[in-house]
Parts: sequence; C-alpha cells; structure tokens
Amino acid sequence: MLGLRYIQENKKSIINGIKKRGIDSSKIIEKIIDLDKKRKEKQTELDNHLANSNKIAKEIGTLFKTGETEKINSLKEKSTNLKSLTKTLQEQLIEIEKSLLDLRIQLPNVPYEIVPKGNSEKDNEEIFKSEIPKINIDCLPHWELGKKYDIIDFELGNKISGAGFPVYKDKGAKLQRGLINYFLDKNISAGYKEVQVPILINEASGYGTGQLPDKEGQMYHIGKDDLYLIPTAEVPITNIYRNSLLDFKELPIALTGYTPCFRREAGSYGAHVRGLNRLHQFDKVEMVRIEEPQNALNALEGMVSHIKSILDELKLPYRILRLCGGDLGFTSALTYDFEIYSVGQSKWLEVSSVSTFDSFQAERLKLRYRNSKGKKELVHTLNGSSLALPRIIAGILENYQDANGINLPKVLVPYTGFEKI
Repeated sequence: MLGLRYIQENKKSIINGIKKRGIDSSKIIEKIIDLDKKRKEKQTELDNHLANSNKIAKEIGTLFKTGETEKINSLKEKSTNLKSLTKTLQEQLIEIEKSLLDLRIQLPNVPYEIVPKGNSEKDNEEIFKSEIPKINIDCLPHWELGKKYDIIDFELGNKISGAGFPVYKDKGAKLQRGLINYFLDKNISAGYKEVQVPILINEASGYGTGQLPDKEGQMYHIGKDDLYLIPTAEVPITNIYRNSLLDFKELPIALTGYTPCFRREAGSYGAHVRGLNRLHQFDKVEMVRIEEPQNALNALEGMVSHIKSILDELKLPYRILRLCGGDLGFTSALTYDFEIYSVGQSKWLEVSSVSTFDSFQAERLKLRYRNSKGKKELVHTLNGSSLALPRIIAGILENYQDANGINLPKVLVPYTGFEKI
C-alpha cells in the first residue's frame, strides 16, 4: 500500500508509473488527496475541542475551590456541548479514515522506471536465454512419461480429490522430496535461515502481503474458522514480522521455507494447463528478504543470480523475463520471471518469480526499522520462488528423457539415491 505522504509528494510520478499497468489512477489519487485534506481539517478541529475541554475541566476544578456555582454550571454546560461535538468529530474521522483506506488498497504498487510498458505477457522483456538442447528422439510430454514409468498418477489424484491434485509414486515421490531438500540446502548455503511455517493464515496475514482483498477468489477459504490455505509461503514467512520495529543491525533478514501451496486457479481450462502445468496443490520452496531500502535492489540482483545458479546446476534450459507493467503483480514494483523450456510440449514454463515490493507490503504490515541515525523507516520486502516443483519436475522428465528412461541431473543423485527412472 502506498503511504499518504508518498502519495501527496509524488502524485505525478505515481500516476505516470501506474499508467505502465494500463491503469489511469488520477481520479482515485485526487480523491485520496482531497479526503486526506478533510481528515487533517477534522483532526485539527477535534484537537482544538479536546484542548478546550481540558481547559474547561481545569477551570471547573479551580472554581470548585471558590464555590462559584453559577460559573461552574455554565462551564459544565459548555463541556457537555463540547463532548457531543467531540464524539461527532471522532465518528466522522473514523469514517474518513475508513474511506481513505478503502481507496488506498485499490492502488497497485508503482512500477520501476526499468519496467517495460505493455499490456500482457507478450510485452515482457527477455533479458537472458540459455541454449535449447536437441533431443534425438520423439519427445513425450511429462504426463505421458509419468504414466509410462508409473511415477505420477493424475487419474488417482482425480479420484481422491479432483483435477489438479496429482499423486506422486515411487521414484516420482522420491524425486519430489529430493528436489525440496536440494532447494533448501542451496538456499541455506547462500545465507538463508530455514523456517517451517503454518499453511493456514488469518485475514490479517493475507492483507499484510497483499493477497487480500485482491486475490481472495483464488484462495481456498475455510469459512467456519475464517482461515485461508496459503497460495505461497511468502505470506506466512513475511508475516512473521508483521507489526514489528526492527533495528538496522538485524537487517538483512533472509528466510527460506518449504510448504505445500494451494490455489483455486478459477477459470483455468484447456491444454495449456494439462498435467503439472497448473495445479490446485503443489510444493514450493520460497525465499523472503527484509532489507534496508538502499540495499534492496542489490538484494534482488543477488536473488536472481542465486536462482540462475540452481537452474545451471540442474542443466535445464531457461530464460529470464523482466515483466511489463500489464503483467506485473499487484504488489510488485519489479519482477523477474524464470521460465524453463519444455521439449515435450515445445513451450516455456514459468518456474519462479523474483520480486521487490519496495515499502508496499511493509506499509500494510506496519513493518519498520530504526536506521543508523535512530529514525524509524519502512523496510523493503522481497521474495522469490526457489523453486516451484511441478514444472521443474515436468522439465526434468521431458528434457532428460531418452529411449531407455529418464536420466536425473547429477546434482540430484545424492538426494534421490538413484540416477535413472
């Protein structure tokens, strides 16, 4: 969420920045500025009434000592009227602040200058692409390979839960577990501290990282308990520090965690979501960073380099995209997507998003730190998938297939205990 002072001081640049998303925010920003002006006026009026009330209370106390009953009764009447006015002003302030918040949460984050203009994924900027390998056989897609080698059972998952809930079997399950441990070990070796967090969150946590009220239709909601199944570990991990005041010596904070993730994926149909391409339940290892503002961009570059190193070790063909304004997530100021090439489907599959949110999440989370000069500031938050498992598994099965089975990347063999399926 954008801060009120930031909106007041950067009106023009915010409007121009949000235009990259294809959104005209000028009217809503004008409403916010006008409403904030009214809020300040009401607050001043309220403060004056409260000051007068305190003054009258002191005068009444003094008059009691002298026994001037007539003056006391007159002042009591004034005090009663002031209390009524004060109550009215307080109620008006509450309504104004609620309206201000309702308007502010409609505004997305402001994209960085380097974010390309564009309306869809077609306008994303490719900044890196590795060589696509040539395989000398007729490549099968991963759903056929999963069935052929009896390692992924989509029909069984459909029987148990429904479409989008596969069952991993035997070496398929071991590959899944091996990847989780490999990703965690890589992150830990890069300085991230492992945490294990709940997969159910309350409304305040969803609001803090921006999933609510923007994406409630995509999250599974448990109505009786008013809890949500997490769409990503970013939400519970970042919320560890909700309503916190940190010291600059505690920063940076770098956390990693594995969780299952749940997404309704409402409206997703067709061949492009077949197999592991899009699921309702999937496993993912996440990275979250909390940084001083001046260090956030360097931290983002470091996260990008880290994920590149993982994909290089897995020897999967991949590319990196800088997302355009129209494809940028609501809370993000800058996002890099990693996609691996699927030889069995002849298409690119997204496996990671790495983003910086500037202070957008921190404003919602009330997450601040005391800098080296003792001043309180909002932190910057970042997160990245490292990595989402379903499409990584799809990429390994398809890109490592040969006529006799599926060879595993050498780096995974210590984690799986086998070299070939």
